[in-house]
Amino acid sequence: MITEDILSQEFIRVVNDYYPAVGELLEGCHVKVITCFWGRPAKRFRYIGIYCREDMMPCIQAKKEILRELAENMGLIQVVCFNAKRLLRDPMSKLKQSEPRLWLELQLMAA
Repeated sequence: MITEDILSQEFIRVVNDYYPAVGELLEGCHVKVITCFWGRPAKRFRYIGIYCREDMMPCIQAKKEILRELAENMGLIQVVCFNAKRLLRDPMSKLKQSEPRLWLELQLMAA
């Protein structure tokens, strides 16, 4: 089975190969494959999460159809964009405790 890290690196590589302008946008973002389970019996779904700054959000949203098409070709169901600063400032977020490395990367990106 392919891990989430390898799948996200492969997604970035494919974007850089086929759409270099979109790849440049993703350089300032953190791209992660997120796995969730839904339904009975539980089915596993994977999607791409793009954590980016607020000022980059409109540029990423404009290219979302391209990103979604590439994700579907890789067997992922969706592309979701997250505002890194809003996520870091959310008082109910447990990101710092559950994934401290991602939290630090988002701190550096949002600054």
